Amino acid sequence: MNDTRIAELLEPFLSDNSRRTSALSRSQVRLISMYIDLLLRWNDRVNLTAIRAPEEIVTRHFGESIFAARQLFPLPGVEAGATAHVIDIGSGAGFPGLPAKIWAPHLRLTLIESNQKKATFLREVVRHLGLANVYVFGARAETYLGSPGDVVMFRAVEQFESVLVDAAGLVCLGGCLAVMVGRSQLDRARQLLPGLQWRDPIGLPQSSNRFLIIGRKEPE
Repeated sequence: MNDTRIAELLEPFLSDNSRRTSALSRSQVRLISMYIDLLLRWNDRVNLTAIRAPEEIVTRHFGESIFAARQLFPLPGVEAGATAHVIDIGSGAGFPGLPAKIWAPHLRLTLIESNQKKATFLREVVRHLGLANVYVFGARAETYLGSPGDVVMFRAVEQFESVLVDAAGLVCLGGCLAVMVGRSQLDRARQLLPGLQWRDPIGLPQSSNRFLIIGRKEPE
């Protein structure tokens, strides 16, 4: 798939009713193209994603991840140019964390992935794309003892409820938990974490039943 087609497919995720239309640079589109090529090659040997059609990979994985990043960065309360720490739990093939890093290169990113084959793939993507300040933690989230995140993100994980609670525990005071969920999980997230200040759900482009929800951990 060429860079022009990738840019076309991502356009719906770069504009909405509440924010100005944004754009990806040529170098950002090139990184996405390189990432897709690597993902398709590895997916023949390692089951990284059930979505195998290249155009659907662009929209479902890259489009939705970049859309989420647009809602989050720059962060309220974080000075322009400051390096925010983002943690992506159950990163799998790198979504939403690595597209967020491509969108906002200043981020410091931790990818948590316990599957060792997938963790190896993530390290290869980071190396191949030349991304700086990205750390792959190849173990379960509950064993992570590093610094908390200004933003903790995840999507499409098994054991949603337990991962949600673990993720909230990794958010620093004043930070945000950002989760892409189905309609049926919206109320459950609020019930499990009533202490977070939840924004209204944001519908993901090209979907009628998937949403981004963002909850802020208020400073004590």
